[in-house]
Amino acid sequence: MEKQLTIEEIQDFKGKYPKQIWPLFFSEMWERFSFYGMRGMLVFFMINHLNFNEVVANLQYGATQAFVYAFTFVGGLFADKILGKRRSLFWGGILMIIGSVLLAINPSDFFFLGIAFNVVGTGFFKPNISSMVGNLYRDGDNRIDAGFMLFYAGVNAGAFFGGYACIAIGKGEMISSLVPEAMRWNVAFGLSSVFMVISLLTFTQTQKKLGNIGLSPLLHLPKNTRLTREILTFVGSLIAVPLIMFMVAKTEYTDWFMYTIGPLAILYVLFEMRNFSAVENKKLVAALLFMIFSIFFWAFFEQSGGSLSIFAANNLSDSIFGMHLDPNGVNNSSNSLYVIIFATPLGLLWLWLANRKAEPNTIVKFGLGFIFLAIGFYIFYSSKLFADGNGISSLGLFAFGWFIITFGELCLSPIGTSVMTKLSPTKLQAVIMGMWFLASAYGQYFAGLLGANIASASENSTNLEKLTIYADGYKQLGIYALIAGIVLIAISPIMKKLMGGVK
Repeated sequence: MEKQLTIEEIQDFKGKYPKQIWPLFFSEMWERFSFYGMRGMLVFFMINHLNFNEVVANLQYGATQAFVYAFTFVGGLFADKILGKRRSLFWGGILMIIGSVLLAINPSDFFFLGIAFNVVGTGFFKPNISSMVGNLYRDGDNRIDAGFMLFYAGVNAGAFFGGYACIAIGKGEMISSLVPEAMRWNVAFGLSSVFMVISLLTFTQTQKKLGNIGLSPLLHLPKNTRLTREILTFVGSLIAVPLIMFMVAKTEYTDWFMYTIGPLAILYVLFEMRNFSAVENKKLVAALLFMIFSIFFWAFFEQSGGSLSIFAANNLSDSIFGMHLDPNGVNNSSNSLYVIIFATPLGLLWLWLANRKAEPNTIVKFGLGFIFLAIGFYIFYSSKLFADGNGISSLGLFAFGWFIITFGELCLSPIGTSVMTKLSPTKLQAVIMGMWFLASAYGQYFAGLLGANIASASENSTNLEKLTIYADGYKQLGIYALIAGIVLIAISPIMKKLMGGVK
């Protein structure tokens, strides 16, 4: 029988990456194929097959994605207190498979039910696999950023293939000769379920290599007591499915949820802070400030699944350098392709600079993230200068905008995930990781509102007028992103003091 590794043996690895990161990498990669494949279809499917108008589709998209990320806080909480990271991940994967299969059977009739299962499942899956990556490293190990950057490349490998393939199959741009027209969307959603199964099998077949990372925090309790609490958690999460289905379908209830979940989460952290030292609590305050700034970043960045999806369908050509490409597929996947290419080299650059004591600190990286975001949105704005009389602009220019934004994302998102593990006490780590994704939920929520405002302004407009309205909206978002980046860099001395030596 294979000897179980201790946490010390796992963390005492040689080279750039611990070997346990690879099964987590592949499990997350296939889960993200499923998630981003489905995400990339939502707005187009709602407009073209559920007959929602563009304003409502943006609001529904924002509500759906807000709940996806908001529930990661709940998933992190139950992982920390009852299930442990591994069992939470497994349960989340099962729920996501159920949701994807329902959408594959009948995407129109089971749309909101399938989405609700995926919301709850993602909440249990997503924060815990990220936390386990952090557990592979000792505190203060400067290789952790490179590790998260590699992990982030896995996320985006799945997002690239899923983001392009699912929407292209649904629209009939791929394998249309093999799939009957009436079954295209069933196959597209079904593809999402297949890769979720692969993700879960990858994890279950390799989890023994993780030693005691992610095991239940209740192992010291009698088996019956532990089992009762676990069953209550499973039952409670199933009860949450119809509730979330109802709130996603009625976006006004999403509004009330978002008004309450964030303040409650902050109050919970403040309550837990009584158990930690002043130094630890200052770090938690820094983590909360990073979360607040990230909300603004994601509110702009996540136009990708909302208003930019509509913009791609209506206002972009279908070729780059003579290659025929689906513009929605390019919108969904180009960012991920750039991350795959540049994430690992950039992670190794941070490591190279760290070894020479020249690495920018996390605050500067965050500020740079906003500046790149601002430039990218200005490029989206400039697309109106290259449009023809029908309001069709350059797909290549649009893809270049995503190229610039990708460097902003690489300066913020994987580094943000890493810094959450550095700033949070071990006992609160999954909750803080959940709150990091909760901040993303608010970003998604505001992204839906911003996209709906742009769509509302463009109602009853010609396609050329729509192009101008959307482009002007992106210019405004670029200005706001630039301001946020400047403010963040300006308050960096305060942030440094709160972080207490964490870089």
